[in-house]
Amino acid sequence: MQHKYIYGPVPSRRLGFSLGIDLVPFKLCSFNCIYCQLGPTTRQTIERREYSPTDAVLSDVKKALREGNHIDYLTFSGSGEPTLHSKIGYLIKEVKKITQIPIAVLTNGSLLYKSSVQKDLLSADVVLPTLCASSERIFRKINRAHRAITIHKIIRGLIKFRKMYRGKIWLELMLVKGINDTQQEIVALRDIIHKIVPDKIHLNTVVRPPSEKYAAPLTQEELERVRAILGEKAEIVAETDAKRRSARGEDIEKMILDIVKRRPVTTDDICKIMDLHVQETIKYIEHMIQKKTIKRTIHEGQIFYEAA
Repeated sequence: MQHKYIYGPVPSRRLGFSLGIDLVPFKLCSFNCIYCQLGPTTRQTIERREYSPTDAVLSDVKKALREGNHIDYLTFSGSGEPTLHSKIGYLIKEVKKITQIPIAVLTNGSLLYKSSVQKDLLSADVVLPTLCASSERIFRKINRAHRAITIHKIIRGLIKFRKMYRGKIWLELMLVKGINDTQQEIVALRDIIHKIVPDKIHLNTVVRPPSEKYAAPLTQEELERVRAILGEKAEIVAETDAKRRSARGEDIEKMILDIVKRRPVTTDDICKIMDLHVQETIKYIEHMIQKKTIKRTIHEGQIFYEAA
């Protein structure tokens, strides 16, 4: 059964089998990050409103839950920044009335300085914000945020939210080679993190094709160096264990392989042919690349996938 506002469950490197709940149109975001796997932001805003009809989203969640798939987390994430949806708090509370599955919110953290966003996320079980910089200069270089947002607003928002939130905070550090990976920057981030007091620190890097080609990943050795500086709460985000694939996932991968055997295709091609959400498609593609059943090629600046 296909859904408009739901995708998955998909295997997540941090959340096991995650059922994604997509609240905003594709690439509506407060940031325009150089590492974004979804490409450049097409509409940058900090305006909160009901971008997707709340009742329709809730109906999709109920239908997905009735399908009986194994789900570790219901995850508000998707095609842009989910906290831009003005009814996210209402949706979290309503979903919790119908399931015991924990709710996670993947956010860039840009709007956590707003009291309305802080209040909306209080009912979530896990909030996973991202932090990339300690200074405005590096913040602008990586996140290319809406002009109304500063790194100091984000940091203050995270600190304030921690003081009022009783759930878990898993803070992601997205590291880009040559930009925010210096000893000085990591130490500065460590000092900020001590004030935020997250339950976990997830170290991530540019593992999927980024919005900008110059956004490069750190090596495993470089990530280990960062982890040593940040201490025991820090962990390198591991790739999804292939053994955790669902039967549905295996079927979808077989169908994708049949497609790429015929001709090279883009992510968008696969989304349209398979009627899959872009986030779901990216998850399957990345797993198949790891298994070396398909490979990534570039032609005239565009990324294609073909059988390995």
